[in-house]
Amino acid sequence: MANATEKLTIKLQMRLPHKACSTLFGKIADCRVKPIKNGLIRFFVWMHKINLQEAVKQRPEDYESFNDFFTRHLEKDARVIAPQGKVASPVDGTVSQAGKINDGEIIQAKGHSYSVEDLLGGDESLAEMFKDGSFANIYLSPGDYHHFHMPMHGKLLKTIHVPGELYSVSPKTARNIDGLFAKNERLVCIFDTPQGRMAMVMVGAINVSSIQTVWEKGVIEPHRQGGNRADVHAKYFDNFNNEHTYEKGDDLGAFRIGSTVIPPVPA
Repeated sequence: MANATEKLTIKLQMRLPHKACSTLFGKIADCRVKPIKNGLIRFFVWMHKINLQEAVKQRPEDYESFNDFFTRHLEKDARVIAPQGKVASPVDGTVSQAGKINDGEIIQAKGHSYSVEDLLGGDESLAEMFKDGSFANIYLSPGDYHHFHMPMHGKLLKTIHVPGELYSVSPKTARNIDGLFAKNERLVCIFDTPQGRMAMVMVGAINVSSIQTVWEKGVIEPHRQGGNRADVHAKYFDNFNNEHTYEKGDDLGAFRIGSTVIPPVPA
């Protein structure tokens, strides 16, 4: 049960102008004035105890902006990829929930769940594929490495941009807001894999409302496309030449300015 302070924090958070805050923080994060961006990076590294020695760029001065630092690349051998036959974690985060999808319902936190259909933007036929599959909710804290990677060999079939809110996705918020991950902005990616269809869902959060993918030019910002289910749209990839086929461990993109990735394992 949430205590009084936690409940008050959630109520205050729900009243914040999330999109305006995210726009403002985005401008600050893209600032290239050296004293400002170097100071922000040093403070963030100290606050979150980030090990820059495992990054390709190891000094604050090496980054063009805070966003460049936030989406930093790690050295090639900084992480071990799961061996053959195992599914790799798509992100460098903490598993908050994992298990079977029970008749289309996914556990968010104790006492809270949401439907696969809502998570995938209201596509009933697509949700049917995953209603008895498996899932994992993986939380990225602010100090984590914010790229997401392919958990197994697969071919990208389509993406779905779903507009929504920009609540924090911290464990505290997940314990207090019903259907949090199906309410926030998100990018749904559907893959065809040797084990069947797989969905990776990148969920935005306050100040983390932009997603960069390796297959799109520019930055994906679903919230700029509208704010209701009618604005949900899908982009299909008819890649007969396998242009959008990825191997386990391949870099798929990054969050720009802690967020959550929800990758239901193939049904």
